[in-house]
Amino acid sequence: MKTWIRRTLIGLTATTVLLGGLAACSHGPRFGHGPMTDADVAQLRERFIAKAGSKLDLGAAQKTRLATLADALQAQRSALVAGGEPRAELQALVAGTNFDRARAQALVEGKTAAVRDKAPAVVTAMADFFDSLNPAQQQKLRDMLARDRHRG
Repeated sequence: MKTWIRRTLIGLTATTVLLGGLAACSHGPRFGHGPMTDADVAQLRERFIAKAGSKLDLGAAQKTRLATLADALQAQRSALVAGGEPRAELQALVAGTNFDRARAQALVEGKTAAVRDKAPAVVTAMADFFDSLNPAQQQKLRDMLARDRHRG
């Protein structure tokens, strides 16, 4: 086969794969793009529980404890983002000629209080879930956490 034909075919194949990949990624669930609806949160929660349940071979009671943990984490997240849009809050801090230190401090204290208020429920739910795992499942969870620590 002539060199120019081979190069053309390779170029067309690469272009087709690239455009196909872009087309595949251009639709579907858009998690991370705009505010999540309650339906998005519920769908993500169910997918998380199903995936973790299959990877760790969880029983029904363990899945219930995992669902309780997911609910506690969602409650803490909701408490953290309550009170407005974070981008708008940051823009309000720098809107004037000087940085609004008092408003920034109040914002930090509010977020800290939200974490402090919800943390006991999260810790209890995490402890109940982890303690319900058998030693093999606990080790598998440790391995998963160690492996996935670089994913962000």
